Amino acid sequence: MKMPHHSQVVDPFAFSADWAWGLPLIVLTVVIHVVGLEFVSQRAFHVAGGLTERRHSKAAFAMLMGATTLLVTCLHAIEAAIWAAVFRVLGALPDFRSSAIYSLNAMTSYGHTNLFLQDHWQLMGALEALNGWLLFGLTTAFLFAVIQRVWLLSSN
Repeated sequence: MKMPHHSQVVDPFAFSADWAWGLPLIVLTVVIHVVGLEFVSQRAFHVAGGLTERRHSKAAFAMLMGATTLLVTCLHAIEAAIWAAVFRVLGALPDFRSSAIYSLNAMTSYGHTNLFLQDHWQLMGALEALNGWLLFGLTTAFLFAVIQRVWLLSSN
């Protein structure tokens, strides 16, 4: 049996719009994240300096870490909302709710929704996942630094 021959022309610029939108979004959200982490760190380390002088330092440490985690989670939400707004503006998804759900799924690599970007924007989903890895790596390093600094302060 002879197999049908499919000739397919590959457009080398098919994903150029994805890169043109995706790379600046990665840079923008990483800059926002770093600036936001600096803001949070100033507040957290100021509070951490007073933890060693309190009688209930463990409870205060838990509250500090809870507040810090909440603030960095808000940073991630803002950054996902930026991607969602761009997906919506580009018409890659039908409404902002779908765009926000898709964006959070892509950024966290959760991926358990039945939402899909239009074919010509699919690379942007992968770029957002890459962005999520960078942002979550920064957050992990930051939370570790906060914990380490508080522990060092409390040991002195």
